[in-house]
Amino acid sequence: MKPERNENREQWRTVRTLSRYLWPKKRGDLKLKFLSAFFFLLVAKGINVYVPFLYKGAIDALSAPNILMLPVWLIVGYGVARVLTQFFGEFRDYLFAYVAQHAQRVVGLETFQHLHQLSLKFHLERQTGGLSRVIERGTHGIQFVLSFMAFNILPTIIEIALVTGILWYQFKPIFALVTVITIVFYIAFTLAVTNWRIKYRKTMNDRDNEASSKAVDSLLNYETVKYFGNEQHEYHRFDRALAGYEKAAVQSQLGLSLLNLGQGVIIGAGLVAVMYLAAAGVMERNMTVGDFVLVNTFLMQLYLPLNFLGFVYREMKQGLVDMEKMFELIRTEPDIKDQPGAKALLIERGDVEFKNVSFRYHPERPILKDVSFTIPSGKTVAVVGSSGSGKSTLARLLFRFYDLESGAIFIDGQDISKTLQSTVRQAVGIVPQDTVLFNDTIFYNILYGRPAASTDEVHTAAKHAKIHDFAVRLPEGYETRVGERGLKLSGGEKQRVAIARAILKNPPVLIFDEATSALDSHTEKQIQNSLEEVARTRTTLMIAHRLSTVVRSHEILVLEDGQIVERGNHSQLLSKQGKYAAMWEKQQAEEREKQEAVPVA
Repeated sequence: MKPERNENREQWRTVRTLSRYLWPKKRGDLKLKFLSAFFFLLVAKGINVYVPFLYKGAIDALSAPNILMLPVWLIVGYGVARVLTQFFGEFRDYLFAYVAQHAQRVVGLETFQHLHQLSLKFHLERQTGGLSRVIERGTHGIQFVLSFMAFNILPTIIEIALVTGILWYQFKPIFALVTVITIVFYIAFTLAVTNWRIKYRKTMNDRDNEASSKAVDSLLNYETVKYFGNEQHEYHRFDRALAGYEKAAVQSQLGLSLLNLGQGVIIGAGLVAVMYLAAAGVMERNMTVGDFVLVNTFLMQLYLPLNFLGFVYREMKQGLVDMEKMFELIRTEPDIKDQPGAKALLIERGDVEFKNVSFRYHPERPILKDVSFTIPSGKTVAVVGSSGSGKSTLARLLFRFYDLESGAIFIDGQDISKTLQSTVRQAVGIVPQDTVLFNDTIFYNILYGRPAASTDEVHTAAKHAKIHDFAVRLPEGYETRVGERGLKLSGGEKQRVAIARAILKNPPVLIFDEATSALDSHTEKQIQNSLEEVARTRTTLMIAHRLSTVVRSHEILVLEDGQIVERGNHSQLLSKQGKYAAMWEKQQAEEREKQEAVPVA
C-alpha cells in the first residue's frame, strides 16, 4: 500500500511540475491561447451534446402519424452541428498545440542544459545511451499526457457531466444512476488492472534502457569488438536484454487483453440496462421512439471515448512514469557548485599554483597526496610518471571537474573553488589524451574551440597544428565529416584537430595531456615546435609519458603514487640518477631497439 501511495504522490508531483510549463510566466500569449483552447473545448462539447436532440426531433417528426413535410431544417441543422463540433474541436487542438509544443521544448531544453551542469562523476557513472532514452521517452511522455488530457480526458469528463445531467433532467433519475454506476465500475476496473500491468511496463523500460545502452556502447567500441572477434559475445549480451523485454511484454499483453475484455463486459451491461429502461418507457408511452434513439445516441457518444479511456489511462500512466524519470534528472543536484557570491576569475598573468592538494575518487583509494607546485606565467611545467600515478587527475582538478579533499588550486592568486566554474574553464585550454570529436566536419571540430572565430583564424590554427595540408587535400576539404567520435580519422589526425582547437581557443593557461601520444616521431617533432611556440606566452601544464616531449620544459615533476618524488629541469633530473633518469634510459633503449628493427632498404 505504501509504495503505491508513494508512486501516486510522485505522479501528482510530476503533474504539478508540468503545470507550470502550461502556464509559463511572462508568456501572456500562451496563457491566452490556453484559455481560448479551453473555451472552444466547452463550445465543441456543448454542440456535440445538442446534436442528439436534433436527431431525436427528426425521428419524432418522421414517425408522426400525419407527417406533412420533411424535417429539412432539423436534418440540415444536424449536419451543420456535426461540422461545427469538428471545427471548434480542431481549432481547440490548433491553439493548444502552441502551449503543448512550447512546454515540450522548454522541458527538453532545461533537461539538456541541466545535464551539462552535472558533474563529470555523474556522466562517468551513467551510460549515455540510457540517458538519451530517458530524455527521449520523457519528452514523448509530455506530448502523450498533454494530448490525452486536452483531447480525451477533459472533454470526456465534461461530456459525462453534461449527459448525466440531461438524462437526470430529461428522463428519470434511474437513467443517470445506471450511467454513473457503469462509468464508476469501468474506471475502477481500468485503474486496478492497469496498476497491475504497470510493473511489467517498468520492467520493459528497464530492459529497453539496458538493450539501448549495450547497443550504443558496443557500436561506439566497434573497432575493439572487431579486434577481439567478440561479435557473438556482444550479440548474446544484447539478446539477454531483449529477452527480458520480450518476457515482460508478453505479460503486459496478457494484462491488456484481460483489461479490454473486462471493459467490454462492463460497457455492454450498462448499455443493455439503459436501453431496456428506454424501451420500457416507449412501451408505456412515456417516451417516444425519438427519445429511445436519443438515449442510445447519448450512450454511444459517451462510451466511445470511454472505450478509448483504457488506452489513454495506460499511456498517461506510462507518460507520467517517463516524465518523472526525466524530472528526476532535472532535480539531480550537481556535485560541483559555484559558491554563493562566487566571482568571475580575473586573469592578469596566468600564474597557476597547486598548494597541498590531496584528492581521491573513492574513499579507499587516494590519488593525489599533498601535491604542491607552481607554474609561473609563460612557463611550462611537465608532469611525468607511470600510468595511474595521478597525472591526468591534475588536469581534471584544474578544470574543477571535482572538488579537492584538501588544499587549494590558485590562478593568479584566486582560489578556483571560489570563482565561477564557467570563467575558470574559459581561461584553460586542453589537448586531451583521448581525443573525442563531434560527428561533424573538420572545420566544425576546430571551430568548436572558439565558435565566433573567422575562417582565416580556423585555418591559421590548423596550420600551427599541422592539419591544414591534410584537410585541403581531402575531396571535401575542411567540410569532410569525421564520423562518430572521429572514427574516420587516424589517431594522429584526431589529435592534431584537438591541438588546432586548443590553439584557436587561445586561453592563457594550456594543458597538454599526452598531446602527441598518437603521433609518429616525425610528426611529433613538427608539432612539438608548434606547441612550444603556442606555449611560449602561456602558462602550460604538460602531462606526458614520452619524455622526449618534455626535455625543454622549465621544470619537470616526477609523480609516483600520487606524490612528487623528483623535480627539476631535464639536465638536473638526469644528473640525480633517480626515477627520471631510469625512465629516460629505458625509453631511449626502446627507441634504439625500434630503429635497429627497421630493415635497411
